[in-house]
Formats: sequence, C-alpha cells, structure tokens
Amino acid sequence: MGTSSVYVAISIAVLIVVAVLVFVLRGQRSVNRLTPLAGLAFAFVVAGILFGDNRLIGYGLMGVGVILAVVDMFNQAKRK
Repeated sequence: MGTSSVYVAISIAVLIVVAVLVFVLRGQRSVNRLTPLAGLAFAFVVAGILFGDNRLIGYGLMGVGVILAVVDMFNQAKRK
C-alpha cells in the first residue's frame, strides 16, 4: 500500500466516524441555523479553494471568508 492509499483509507475512516457521531448526537442538540453572514463566509472559502490555482485570488477569497466568519462569531456572541 502506498502513502496515498493510506491517506485515503484514513480519510474514509475519519468520515465514517464523523457521520456516526452526527447521527448519534443529532437528537440531543437543538438545531442551529446558519446565519446569512456565515453562509457568505462559507461561500468565500469554497470559492477560494476552487480558485486556488491563482494564489492571490484564492488566498484573498479565503481571507475574506475567514474575516466574515470571525465577524459572525462576534455578532453571535453579543446576542447571547
């Protein structure tokens, strides 16, 4: 088995564990909806990953996404 096969196997195992935990813990927690600002931050991070070929654009989009996520966290903390 090559190193890439080991990484794939570990990734699949981690995904299975996360899926099991999500299904087990689903009923114990209340549903937290994604805020519009968090959704926008997620979209910027995904766009940064997709446009990762050009480092300046990719890192810029990811940076904007992280900044928006941090702003959203502060807004959520103020409400509670």
